[in-house]
Amino acid sequence: MSRIAHHRLVRAAWLGAAALALAGVFALYTRPAFLVTLVDQIWACF
Repeated sequence: MSRIAHHRLVRAAWLGAAALALAGVFALYTRPAFLVTLVDQIWACF
């Protein structure tokens, strides 16, 4: 495997992992119970 192909493969893997993480966060924000829990935890800091 050439060095350029390896670099592109690694970059594609990182972009895929980032897209998967963003999709997971978006899926959590569609659940109202998660948002209530998140706000309660943030409010508890004050």
